[in-house]
Amino acid sequence: MKRYMIERAIPGVGSLDAGQLKQAATTSNDALAKLDGKVQWVQSFVADDKTFCVYLAESEAEVQEHAKLSGFPATKVTELQGVIDPMTAMG
Repeated sequence: MKRYMIERAIPGVGSLDAGQLKQAATTSNDALAKLDGKVQWVQSFVADDKTFCVYLAESEAEVQEHAKLSGFPATKVTELQGVIDPMTAMG
């Protein structure tokens, strides 16, 4: 599977409370279940008016299908080529 960063423009998302974020996660998980393992959600980062989500998927088309099913826009989808962190310097 390929790794993607999905930028979602969602006005006010940064001010959602824990219950609202839980509902959003449930909605996303329900959409994922319909895709038979073709898309996996790794994690999301919440900013004021955007989320930045890391997903594993067979293709960008599958990411877009999740966006359609969940109702959460995939404003920008970028295929990631790798991951580095501070430990990369140690290797």
